[in-house]
Amino acid sequence: MTELNILSTIFASLSYMVIALFLLGVARKIYGYAATPSPLKIPTTPAPVSGGGVVIRMAREVILFESLFKGNKWTWLGGILFHVTFAVVLFRHLRYFTEPVPWLVALVAPVGILAGVGLLGAAAYLFVRRLAVDRVAYISSGADYFALILVGSLALTGLAMKFVFRTDVAMVKDFCMGIVTFSPANMPADPIFILHYLLVLTLGAYFPFSKLMHAGGIFFSPTRAQIDNPREARHVNPWADDVRVDKA
Repeated sequence: MTELNILSTIFASLSYMVIALFLLGVARKIYGYAATPSPLKIPTTPAPVSGGGVVIRMAREVILFESLFKGNKWTWLGGILFHVTFAVVLFRHLRYFTEPVPWLVALVAPVGILAGVGLLGAAAYLFVRRLAVDRVAYISSGADYFALILVGSLALTGLAMKFVFRTDVAMVKDFCMGIVTFSPANMPADPIFILHYLLVLTLGAYFPFSKLMHAGGIFFSPTRAQIDNPREARHVNPWADDVRVDKA
């Protein structure tokens, strides 16, 4: 086994810490969403009147961003481009963590480069939109800007390694495979890769405690996930049994 240098030891340790933080943090958030009562029947109408209809509605919302499309076409375009390209980029990166590489991941690899360019452009568009549109700037917080800067920086450093600095891809894969197989290997002593990987760790640690958790929270949103059946089935507050009304 190759002896790890100090830099690789630090980043391997950070990797396992961030993975644990990410998994525990996401699990805690999802549990909180699931355990939080919905005191009112408040689906946004027109809403489905059956469980199957809710599934279809949620699928349209998650995949097509239906409500955003109805609200603002330009925001929808930037939002769906951001999420789709981000998903493609993440999927393409599976080639660094699998051996042999699944055929579908290999097939997507060339498209992943274009997705990286699209992700950078979408992040820049959404960032400028938050600055330029008054009503959006008014409700934007530092966390909103930070998330876009973080993802945009990831895309920028990733593209820089592809087109400018040419990181040792074989060494990158050895390092990544070492992490997932619990046999860490030395990482490339490449400043751009180190910065890129540090941004990845930052995103992983930040994700469970940020607005990015809307990726899981949307499935527990009562305005989207509830059935519109207030006449057919009475919605009782989960704490109603604990309430006693004294009659005079």
